[in-house]
Amino acid sequence: MTLCPGRRLGRCRMGRCRIWRARLAPAACAVALLTTCPACAGPPYVTDDPEPTRTGGWENYVYLSGADTLGVTAGQAGVELNYGAATNLQLSLTVPEDYVSLHGLRAGAGDFDVGAKYRFLHPADESWLPDAALFPAVTLPIAARSFGTGHASLFVPVWLEKDFGKWSTFGGGGFDLNAGAGQRNNALLGWALTRSIGARWNIGIEIYHQTPTTSAATTATNVGFGAIYQVAKHWALMASGGPGLQKPQHAGNAAFYFSLQYTD
Repeated sequence: MTLCPGRRLGRCRMGRCRIWRARLAPAACAVALLTTCPACAGPPYVTDDPEPTRTGGWENYVYLSGADTLGVTAGQAGVELNYGAATNLQLSLTVPEDYVSLHGLRAGAGDFDVGAKYRFLHPADESWLPDAALFPAVTLPIAARSFGTGHASLFVPVWLEKDFGKWSTFGGGGFDLNAGAGQRNNALLGWALTRSIGARWNIGIEIYHQTPTTSAATTATNVGFGAIYQVAKHWALMASGGPGLQKPQHAGNAAFYFSLQYTD
């Protein structure tokens, strides 16, 4: 798979930001509750798009992501598997290892994410209508004792996209039913613009907005810059990062994401 005009790699994530709940010292616990995992959607972006994995094909990632808030760095490293189960249908599974770095590194198994992306609108290229997909995802509460909320949650977003030659614009958002003590139902909205450069490079920018996910959190708005480099036919390197725009001391002033993608 190569980068070609009007297409970008990494159309797969579940459009979901995770909250880290580490049992830290009381002075740092509230800070850790505010830290979200950046770039949890269409790698390397937080914002996702409606294009599913090719029918019968795989699109898999090994990734590292996180955010720094007032000296506390939290995030996850893991594996994401995406399979094109049928025409316009993608099945996804994310298996993470959560971590928090504060006076040393603490890590443990994270909650699994299971999702299904269904593209219900796929007009002809000459149409001005966008592609559109529904991508519900369930978080399974199997994290280690020091991580996770201990409760399942459901995120239901709708994603839109339109390509114009070497340019692609996509975005949307959804609502997260986030149960558990101290948790709050929340919404995520985002939009991105990307451009292919030659046969190997794709760069982009996005802006996304997250309402509070816990009783201790605040609303966050972030900007992100991303890049994808096609190393070989089946392999690509991806990276993104950016600052918080709204109360950055709480939103995470050094968000980042790195991954190695394999497609067949």
